[in-house]
Amino acid sequence: MEIAEEFGISRFKVARTLESALRDGLIRLEIRIPAELDADLSDALRTRYDLRHSIVIDDRRSGLEDTVQATRRLGAVTADLLAEIVTENDVLGMVWGPEIEAVGLGLTTLARCTVVQLCGVTPLRPVDATAVEAVRRAATISRGVVYPIYAPLLLPDATAARMLREQPGIVDAVSRFGLVTKAVVTVGGWGPGLSTVFDALGEAEREEYRSRGVCAEVAGQLLDAEGRIIAPELTERVIAISFEELRKVPEVLLMADGVQRAAATAAALQTGLFNGIVTDAGVAETLL
Repeated sequence: MEIAEEFGISRFKVARTLESALRDGLIRLEIRIPAELDADLSDALRTRYDLRHSIVIDDRRSGLEDTVQATRRLGAVTADLLAEIVTENDVLGMVWGPEIEAVGLGLTTLARCTVVQLCGVTPLRPVDATAVEAVRRAATISRGVVYPIYAPLLLPDATAARMLREQPGIVDAVSRFGLVTKAVVTVGGWGPGLSTVFDALGEAEREEYRSRGVCAEVAGQLLDAEGRIIAPELTERVIAISFEELRKVPEVLLMADGVQRAAATAAALQTGLFNGIVTDAGVAETLL
């Protein structure tokens, strides 16, 4: 596209010219993988879990010891992947989380699409415009329509959650879950600062679910090491896309960083929901 615009010729003529030059040995095509990515681990992970997309960030060489920096790098790489795979008229679904906020910051280009938030936000901060900035930014960059969810992910009880689900703005978003064609989902570990649900629960509930084998959280669902939902009763208190709805999405990317989430990532992959992953070398090595 850039060559065509530079010389004022069609991209088809550019393609034919490049093909001819390659055939005649006048040019050589090289594909260079960015230094911060590990091609071998990416390929191994893709093969092991039969994934369509697999990107592993080599945090060993990049020296990203700071959690905030590592999350920003994960978001930037995921944003680049979305710029490649999202096409016009896609419906892009995004959960909430620090990693998704990093994706929003990393986005610089995106095909025109509709953007739908797939779950509520942490109940530990105000539910305002800043809480849904990632989906709003994605929609702005893509020049598409956005359907945010101005609500907490986890409510105190089922009645409160049911009342919120009936609010017009939330109905607008939830009713479009079935239209999502590409989704980006994060995984939480069962520990402080690793899961929105964990941080929102009291100590007694945290320990109860740990004793029942919970090691991961995906879109508000608590999972054991085999990827099974452990606390179905919690679903009534959660505002989020269901696993049944996620299974119908053609492409679902999993974002996971930090070895402290490695076991949770393994559990998430056991669900069979994901056909793509963006992660770091520490997690990838544990998964393999």
